[in-house]
Formats: sequence, structure tokens, C-alpha cells
Amino acid sequence: MPRLTADHEACQGYGNCITGAPDVYDIDDDGVVVLLTQEIPEGDRARVEEAARSCPVDALRVED
Repeated sequence: MPRLTADHEACQGYGNCITGAPDVYDIDDDGVVVLLTQEIPEGDRARVEEAARSCPVDALRVED
């Protein structure tokens, strides 16, 4: 099952990821990404990867 990781040091709180997958990503009060899940069902992979790619600082990864 694909796993989601976040580089919290790189995150600048743009929130682009939330637009594409609000059930997977959130932003905390400090403006840093919060992963609502780390294991991604294969059926959701394309949508979650697209949301990760929308991060302008490349702080999100979907890995096998």
C-alpha cells in the first residue's frame, strides 16, 4: 500500500494539497501540513499524488 510522507521543515503552509485531497491533508495552526492518514488506498493514489505534486515547495511524497 502506498505511504504518504511530509517534510514538515519544508512546508510553508500554501495549502494547495488541501484543495486536491482535503480528506488526506490539513494545515495546523502553525501553518504546517498535517497528514490525516499515511496509508493511501491504491484507488486514491492518483488523486493524492496530484495533490502532493501541487505543493510548490515539494514537501509531500507518495512512496511504495
